[in-house]
Amino acid sequence: MSSRTPAGKQGGAGLIEILVTLFILAVGLLGVAALQFTGSFANRDAISRTQAEFVAAQVVERLRIAARPATVGDGMVVNNAYFDEGAFNFSGLTCTSSTHPSTCYCLTKPAAIPNCEGASCSEVDMAQYDGWVLSCAAVQTNPNTQIALSCTDNNNNDPYICSPGSRIEVNVNWPVASSGHQQYTLNARCNNDDSQRLACVYKDIVL
Repeated sequence: MSSRTPAGKQGGAGLIEILVTLFILAVGLLGVAALQFTGSFANRDAISRTQAEFVAAQVVERLRIAARPATVGDGMVVNNAYFDEGAFNFSGLTCTSSTHPSTCYCLTKPAAIPNCEGASCSEVDMAQYDGWVLSCAAVQTNPNTQIALSCTDNNNNDPYICSPGSRIEVNVNWPVASSGHQQYTLNARCNNDDSQRLACVYKDIVL
């Protein structure tokens, strides 16, 4: 006995089935695209955080190398120049192009930066040189990363911005933005005012 499709009957997938299949496929592809978009933000933040951890540790190491016994009081201090706002983030340097900061400032040593590798430097020169080196390390993976160094001074009557035994905060920060359903919980120590949206790595030390 032969089996034939009766006259007037259509075999195979109908138009409605095809449309439903395409709709399900489109929803799935949109979900994959959203996942990749969110993942790219998370991956970028993870790279910035890893580099910031490295830079913060390098700042601490260079401070300890630069520390010397205080002439007033007991303990170790670093030169006041390390706490100058212009010590980091290429402050005072000019760039004639809009390229990545590491390209503009770090491929060659700017003329304004002392040469502390092949010549002896004063403490002030060393602070300026260290600030440049650390700033170059900070922007390698994220050009918007910045370094901030501050001190909670425990003695305002001596010549030091950061007296012996005072707490030094090393803060390496970068801007963040929320994406999709991913919301950043902002840390108060990374954001000085409501207009900022920063993530950061910070370390507290006493010399």
